[in-house]
Amino acid sequence: MRLLLALTGLALLGYGAVLAWDFATSRTVNAVQGAAWFIGGPLVHDGLVAPVVGLAGLGLSRVLPRPWRAPVVAGLVVTGVLTLIGIPLLWRPFGVVTNPGLHDRDYGTGLAIALGVVWAGVLLAGLAQQYRSRLALGQDQSAS
Repeated sequence: MRLLLALTGLALLGYGAVLAWDFATSRTVNAVQGAAWFIGGPLVHDGLVAPVVGLAGLGLSRVLPRPWRAPVVAGLVVTGVLTLIGIPLLWRPFGVVTNPGLHDRDYGTGLAIALGVVWAGVLLAGLAQQYRSRLALGQDQSAS
């Protein structure tokens, strides 16, 4: 199984390298725009999104009940990543390479729906965790 996962990962890495090469050597993309995507994205993630999400998760983990900690922190991480991915499309129209049929969408609404689905999942996971912890407490009390 590990070998299959490793080979799949290497194949996807190779495909990503081919796409990056096509992007970098395209005549329609200038070097500044390419550098902004390949350097700016990870810098913004590592310098802004990851610390903010980490600190928010740390603060919330001290306030939230135990069953809600993991779902809420996971929701924060996914929210941060989705927002980072969506910013170029929300910030300026056609902020990415043209793809026929994709630019006629309302990206703000799409991001809101995606975040709504994420937080609905957080709510369901938190309620399930809370239910399981109450069941475990009930079983522990009945055993003693």
